[in-house]
Amino acid sequence: MATTLLKPTPLFLFRAGARPAITTLHPTRHATTSSTPPPPADPLASRRRAITIANDTGRVPWTQLSRGEKAARTTQQTLNLGLVLLGAGLTATVAYVLYLEVFSTDSKTAVFNRAADRVRKDPECLRLLCGEGMHTKREVEAHGEPSWSRWARNRTIASRHETDRAGVEHTHLHFYVKGAEAEGTVRVHVAKRPEEREWEYRMLALDVPGRQRYYLENAEAGLVAQRKQGKMFGVRWN
Repeated sequence: MATTLLKPTPLFLFRAGARPAITTLHPTRHATTSSTPPPPADPLASRRRAITIANDTGRVPWTQLSRGEKAARTTQQTLNLGLVLLGAGLTATVAYVLYLEVFSTDSKTAVFNRAADRVRKDPECLRLLCGEGMHTKREVEAHGEPSWSRWARNRTIASRHETDRAGVEHTHLHFYVKGAEAEGTVRVHVAKRPEEREWEYRMLALDVPGRQRYYLENAEAGLVAQRKQGKMFGVRWN
């Protein structure tokens, strides 16, 4: 009968209730591809509103704007520039018209002011408008066409401007004057040759109802007389 010898097992391999550990080996896998990490997001871009034409204040730098936001800012700046240029053009136009109508020596307002001063300083005009006695020029008011508004201070001055065949400029206008006793109409005709810079009176007259026309200047009568004397049988002799 054969006897089997048992090989003693080390005591440290067995414990009460313990199982032998089984280790499983797996092949190590190495990454063969690499990628560049994305750039960090702009913290301001996530917290601000999108830039539009209506809300762009210009505080956000150009480099932080998207393509659409850059287009919105460009459009807004173009519109702003257009408005500035339009305002400058309108201002220049108003200034030019104001100069021609008020401040220029050729304007009808300048002609009106000079003629009104002549009437206020003339003794006969003061007598016709304010009566007998000593009067001052402040007693005579001068104004343009009557207005429906009682509060309107600037009234239109009726005028006509033309140039004859010889190149002489003519301005005709009339306005109204009022004194303490009467009212009247002042009729003015001034002319200026191409080589001259100042207007010359061809006629300056005051019409008061019930009175004969009073002339302060009447160069037209002299011109008419010269024309009549220079013609005979339809032929000009001089």
